Amino acid sequence: MQVKVAKSAGFCFGVQRAVDTVYEQVAHGKKPIYTYGPIIHNEVVVQDLEAKGVRVINNKEELSRITEGTVIIRSHGVGKDIYDLIEKQGLICVDATCPFVKKIHRTVEKESRAGRQIVIIGNDRHPEVEGIKGWCRTKAYVVESATQAEEFMPEEQVPLCIVSQTTFNYKKFKDLVEILDKKSYDRIVVNTICNATEERQTEARRIAKEVDVMIVIGGSHSSNTQKLFEICRKECKATYYIQTVHDLDLDVLQSTGLIGITAGASTPQKIIEEVQTRCQS
Repeated sequence: MQVKVAKSAGFCFGVQRAVDTVYEQVAHGKKPIYTYGPIIHNEVVVQDLEAKGVRVINNKEELSRITEGTVIIRSHGVGKDIYDLIEKQGLICVDATCPFVKKIHRTVEKESRAGRQIVIIGNDRHPEVEGIKGWCRTKAYVVESATQAEEFMPEEQVPLCIVSQTTFNYKKFKDLVEILDKKSYDRIVVNTICNATEERQTEARRIAKEVDVMIVIGGSHSSNTQKLFEICRKECKATYYIQTVHDLDLDVLQSTGLIGITAGASTPQKIIEEVQTRCQS
């Protein structure tokens, strides 16, 4: 069987930086080592770090009970209140927030302070979006669907600032902005979808159009992998979402001419190579 692997598959810059940071702290940091939330949405990596003694803090309540050690902020970022609590508890803070996410924090803090109402295009339950909201000086609104965009009513005479979750579907972002454009006389739109996400989605769409079977690899909770799956499924009905090589159904690949493989930003290269090898065996 022929296999075509997306060049953009696997760890993006921000995720690689965050994962490297945790391993560096395991080797040289002040223990115990914690991450605020799983460092990435990949169970294999998280389990490996847990075996090395890294503990996951799931919420502010858990954080408030910790009085020593190092807390690593993951690539998704957090709200300002988490930084304040880490300082209050006397803990060492190691910030591995993706620089592209940091840019959004600075933007929404500045624009909300200037009186603009913030609209975030993304998934309201995603940790990145929760973190962005935590830098807004006023109430932030989250829009994920065309229905929500249509129903959104900005405060009268209040200007808008529209940003996006970095891993959002670029085409969907443009469609939602077009709807929101009609809602305000004064709005600024900042396309904060990172270049790596755009490239990954564009390449995945192109490969899915060319192959007989498309395989998307990523953690079950990975938002950007789920979006890759949605994009590929529109172009290739035989698209499958797996987490590791053990999820691969070889029966599905029988008599397949060309197989495409892509992977989310939190998928280690080792897993991608294992899936590629299995497909070619």
